Amino acid sequence: MNRQAQGVVMLLFGGAVLKASVTDMYLRYVKEVLQPFLIAASVLLIAAGLMTLWYDLRAGRGDHAGHGPGDRAGHGHEDAHGHGAGQHREPRVGWLLILPVLGLLLVSPPALGSYTAATAGTSLSDEQRVVDFPPLPQVSLVELTVLDYAARAVWDDGESLQGRRVQLTGFIVTDRHGEPFLARLVLTCCAADARPVKVGLTGDVPDGLPDDTWVTVIGGYVEQTSIDPINEATIPYLQVESWREVEPPSQPYE
Repeated sequence: MNRQAQGVVMLLFGGAVLKASVTDMYLRYVKEVLQPFLIAASVLLIAAGLMTLWYDLRAGRGDHAGHGPGDRAGHGHEDAHGHGAGQHREPRVGWLLILPVLGLLLVSPPALGSYTAATAGTSLSDEQRVVDFPPLPQVSLVELTVLDYAARAVWDDGESLQGRRVQLTGFIVTDRHGEPFLARLVLTCCAADARPVKVGLTGDVPDGLPDDTWVTVIGGYVEQTSIDPINEATIPYLQVESWREVEPPSQPYE
């Protein structure tokens, strides 16, 4: 891969990252707060690609201007195959760098979902214990994240949830016995460190839905719990009053 090809790859890669950064696509890979850093990185890549092309083209014009038709000074001796003595072949493996570029430009992969949730234990653990929860707003229906509900139900013993109607949104994941759970993936930085939070469902359970179906459920706290067999963490439950199927949100992670 010569320098001009390297410049083109940097331009394409920077453009692909910029395209993902100014749309909702980047939310499938990283947290929302990282968007400015992605935009800055893509601009730097584009600038580096342009500068690489400009310097290489300028150097090429300078070489042509410095040698006449009959002037062979500065040229290496050619062998029988016409290759200059100072030339060498760049490794072709460098072209593999264009694969992630094509992936970003041509493929729009879905966010992580039920497979990740089914193969990893719920992320609530004693090391992450929260001891002080702010009171919920005084409204008839409180919208909570799956993580907030699970944390209040497990670490606060449901004290702040008593007598309150709550609304949660997540995707369906079934265990090996076919029991549906409501789940959401939590990111620390990016999709590589995604961890699931699971909430069991009882009452008007959305039964028969395939995994990765997004639903919004309304219900209340119930003392029922179970143990996640993967990491032996506690899974709280929600007494479901009603539910409805919804479109996947633009921000799939918590």
